[in-house]
Amino acid sequence: MNVQTKSFQNKLFIGGEFVDGDAGGTIEVLNPHDNSPITEVAEAREADVDRAVTAAAEAFPAWRRMAAMDRGRLLLKLADAVEANADELTRLESIDTGHPLRDTRFLDVPRTAVTYRYFGGMADKFEGSVVPVEEGFLNYLLREPVGVVGQIVPWNFPLMFTSWKMGPALAAGNCVVLKPAELTPLSTLRIAELMREVGFPPGVVNIVPGYGPIAGQRLADHPDIHKLAFTGSTAVGRKIVESSAGNLKKLQLELGGKGANIIFEDANIPAAVGGSAFAIFHNQGQACIAGSRLILHEAIADEFLDKFIGLAKSIRLGDPLDENTEMGPLTSKMHQERVLKYCEVAKEEGGEILTGGKLPDDPALEKGCYIEPTVVRAKPSDRVCQEEVFGPFVSVTTFRDEEEVMEIANGTEYGLAGGLWTRDLQRAHRVAAQLISGMVWINCYKRVNPGSPFGGVRSSGYGREMGFDAMREYTQTKSVWVNVDAQIPPYYKR
Repeated sequence: MNVQTKSFQNKLFIGGEFVDGDAGGTIEVLNPHDNSPITEVAEAREADVDRAVTAAAEAFPAWRRMAAMDRGRLLLKLADAVEANADELTRLESIDTGHPLRDTRFLDVPRTAVTYRYFGGMADKFEGSVVPVEEGFLNYLLREPVGVVGQIVPWNFPLMFTSWKMGPALAAGNCVVLKPAELTPLSTLRIAELMREVGFPPGVVNIVPGYGPIAGQRLADHPDIHKLAFTGSTAVGRKIVESSAGNLKKLQLELGGKGANIIFEDANIPAAVGGSAFAIFHNQGQACIAGSRLILHEAIADEFLDKFIGLAKSIRLGDPLDENTEMGPLTSKMHQERVLKYCEVAKEEGGEILTGGKLPDDPALEKGCYIEPTVVRAKPSDRVCQEEVFGPFVSVTTFRDEEEVMEIANGTEYGLAGGLWTRDLQRAHRVAAQLISGMVWINCYKRVNPGSPFGGVRSSGYGREMGFDAMREYTQTKSVWVNVDAQIPPYYKR
């Protein structure tokens, strides 16, 4: 499926203008359905990142002085513009990422709009505070923007991540240089067009598509970037921590995950089967919060697997632009090969592939980045139960009692998200408290809301997206002391 290139914005966005890269390089953007070219976008290199940082620094004084209500109003206008252009953004995101239309239409685009709207409303409601101190003094705390912030986002939810990252940063009064993934830059550049249309001042937002080792590394190293927010792999996150030492920039890292999804013997099996399928197969499993480890009580394991595998086999793979498609392609050929390698790793370690583990037997999909929904029986210590596969690939293990399941669930380096299914209310709260995880879902999975903090612990990173926590991430505290009526201490008198 070839797509006309003229309909897509394909330049860098710096200082309110769409411009070519300084070196004239380009990045080819492919459609993961059949690997046909969509367009080429300008490639940002170090000099382009420097230009973008300069533009943001020049815009920052006026932007931070702008009334918070007016900053919020621009974000509200942007939310309206996302909704007004929903059909275009839906199709664009599906073409670029491989997300089926049913996902981009009912999840990606609405979530983007509602997040911009949430932080638009938050802008003039994020308050400082007064600290009770000794008599004669007033001590109040101001929350001030950090300054110029760099943001690096991955390729799995590019449209949604524009709102998760830029919404709170802009509401708090910061200026932004954002690097979208080179695989999926198109919806981010379209958002830049909409921001210019609704009236964001030049330089407040700058978009620099480019490769991680070049443009991303420059953002991490840049001395005038005072905060960097990164979503991506744990390995890259560790490199960013090292780079941040140059100017001790503030970091916010949302990294890998290996979500434990626990099914107790008293769970509502039909609900748990459907919810668990969504947990791992939504967006082809390309989500850091995916429920990629199914941990089943041995009493219901056979019944659950019979239904779960039947559901997995029934999922309709196909063109993301087909209304009937339930699961699209992985976002790149390279990633497809990576997931297939883990299928081989599973077999090498003695695991059993219960379904999937291969390319679909459909000639119409052979040029694309597809892989069948895959269910693998494995041991908790196996690589496929310890390492993030990031695909439609779920490992299955069983447990006997609560003590054993907690050991399995907490037995990885990650701590981003997890879930459990049970009718026992006391157990639900008890297990949620024991899970080493930034987020826990009970009798559901992958629920997100702009007001609810999103982030992890351990090797899943630190800092939080969303809610008041995100506004704290994009501000710093200033403590102001005022001598109201206190006497000057005697030892200072002359």
